[in-house]
Order: sequence, then structure tokens, then C-alpha cells
Amino acid sequence: MKTNAAMPAAFLGHGSPMNALERNRFTDAWRSFGASVPRPRAILMVSAHWYVNATAVTAMARPRTIHDFFGFPQPLFDVQYPAPGLPELAEEVADIARPDHVGADLDGWGLDHGTWSVLVHAFPDADVPVVQLSINALKPPEWHVELGARLSRLRERGVLLMASGNVVHNLRAIDWAQPDAGFDWARRFDEHAHQVLTERPGDAASLVSHRDYAMAAPTPEHFLPVLYIAGAAAAAGTPAQTLVDGYAYGSLSMTSYGVGCDCPESEDTLGGAAPLSTAVPADESNI
Repeated sequence: MKTNAAMPAAFLGHGSPMNALERNRFTDAWRSFGASVPRPRAILMVSAHWYVNATAVTAMARPRTIHDFFGFPQPLFDVQYPAPGLPELAEEVADIARPDHVGADLDGWGLDHGTWSVLVHAFPDADVPVVQLSINALKPPEWHVELGARLSRLRERGVLLMASGNVVHNLRAIDWAQPDAGFDWARRFDEHAHQVLTERPGDAASLVSHRDYAMAAPTPEHFLPVLYIAGAAAAAGTPAQTLVDGYAYGSLSMTSYGVGCDCPESEDTLGGAAPLSTAVPADESNI
């Protein structure tokens, strides 16, 4: 087993839930990432799909697999990710976050598809404990960066800090005819985010002032997870690095970032992101 001074941290652009069932260059990059890191004591995951008016962590021993979407094929609903929880990690998160309050969720949530759609590739055996952290919708971007910086201390305790979302996520602007393309505004924002994250990650909260932010993140829940990894990078005094990049349907960025890891990019021969459902819900946070 490999050993490092600290566990890595990573943000994975998860795109469509169908990526859980697909093999493409993005899912191969996630798999390469999982294979390249030391075996974690546990994973602390910030998912776009637990976006509530509070800060909470899953604290159950056996979190359920949540299928929080609709309109997709039955095989996606059949996916189970039976990773154990780690209640003691929930207590550590609450301690590190003080004076901010972190509630312990004993039975309300579990592992949503923002978590398991990437972990089925990165850690397919589901044998690493997983604790999920909610995104507090009431807090400003700077708060999320700061919390990510504080939580990065867990990396010294064998915890892999992960986040899952999309730097660019606008379902209403999707162009089904461009499965591997990005609109000009999506590229501008994604490229600026790349510059900030790889040069001055501590300034990542400033991305919400970019002229294309309103189009890139018409709802913030998919964007905010990357701020936690930016905070971890800033705390470590190191820039984030790109694990894989690319676009889907004009208005989604699949870019993923790592901190303190050595993950080779996947080959580009496998094609782009998995298809979305044509039954896109009105609430973007569902996908």
C-alpha cells in the first residue's frame, strides 16, 4: 500500500448519472484516481445533491444508496453502493468545524448519486467507509472555501476529501446536438476557473463575480463543491491540478481537479460523457 504525508483531495465533475454505468475518458480518469491514491481510512464527500439550509454529516453505520433522479433507465436505479459509514468521522468533522454547527444525520440521508456515480469507478469495491457532508445553502462562497481549508486537516488522519459537482452546470441551456462541446460562455468560465484553481485557489470564491457565472451556475449547488477542494489546496499551499477536462451538451463542464495526487489522465480514445435523460426536471439540483 502506498503512503503519503497526507491523503489527496479531489473534485470530480460528475455530469449525467449515466456515467455510473458508462466507460469513457472521464470515468477512466476517476478510476485512475482511485487506483493511484493510498487506501483511505475513509472518504468525506461533498455532493451537489445534498443542498440544504444546514450543515450536516451522515452519521449512520450503513448509509443507504439514494436514487435521487427520474427518467433514466432501470439499470441505473438498480445500482447499489453498499459502502459502510463511519460515525466517528462525523464527530471529527463536527469538532473541526466549530464554532460552526454540524448536525449528525442518523437516518435522513445516505449516499446520493453525486457520490456513488463517481465512487463506483474510483472505489468499485465499496469497501472504504464514506461520510457525506451537506452543502449549506445559507452560507456565502467564502465560507465554503474556509470550511474546505479547515476540513483539509482530516487528510493528515487518512481521510480522502472529495467533492462532486460541475464547474459549469446549466441544464436549461443543453444542446443535445453537441454531446462533446462547450458554448463560448461555458468555456470562458471553465477556463477562468481553471486559472484560479491552478494558480491561486484561495481566491476561488471570487469566481462568482465572473461575467459568465450566472450562465455557468444558474443554481449554485453543482458549483459550490469545488470550493471545498480549493480551500484544501489553499491550506496546503499548493495549486490544484487537472485530472481530466472536457464539456458535454454545450452547457456542462466535466473538468475534475486533484490536490496532492499523482493521477495520469485517461486516454482520449474512449469518447465523451454519458448521455443525459431527455426528461430534464425543472429543479436542476436533481441531476
